[in-house]
Amino acid sequence: MIKLLRTSAVNVDFIELVKFLDADLKIRDGEEHPFYDQFNKLNTIKHVIVAYDNEMPVACGAIKEYQADTTEIKRMFVLPIGRRKGIASKILIELEQWAKELSYAKCILETGVNQSEAIELYHKNGYHIIKNYGQYENAVKSVCFEKILN
Repeated sequence: MIKLLRTSAVNVDFIELVKFLDADLKIRDGEEHPFYDQFNKLNTIKHVIVAYDNEMPVACGAIKEYQADTTEIKRMFVLPIGRRKGIASKILIELEQWAKELSYAKCILETGVNQSEAIELYHKNGYHIIKNYGQYENAVKSVCFEKILN
């Protein structure tokens, strides 16, 4: 059974999952990893979801304020044993609900062109590609998405 926990970036299970995420991204990003890594510090994240499958932490995601009406989806990751079970979509839906409760009107996010699973996930969940924003404006290996929250 999948259980979602709303927590913060100091959650030990979240911190451990992020270590696996960062190791995966280091491989996928290659030489550009230091550029992307600088935008993923945990001290700027306050709202975190950790997913548990039979009490074992298997996935995570977070939101971080980008502008007064916009939150950014960050640190989405599912361990290989939890993939293809719909857990990432459940986390995304819960993050969107939390964002609405916090009065955000939309979610934005950045992912990499080499992260086809992530691109598929965001398309499937109603996100559409937008022009690269902020620090990703000139990052050719970035793909940015947006979803208006209803």
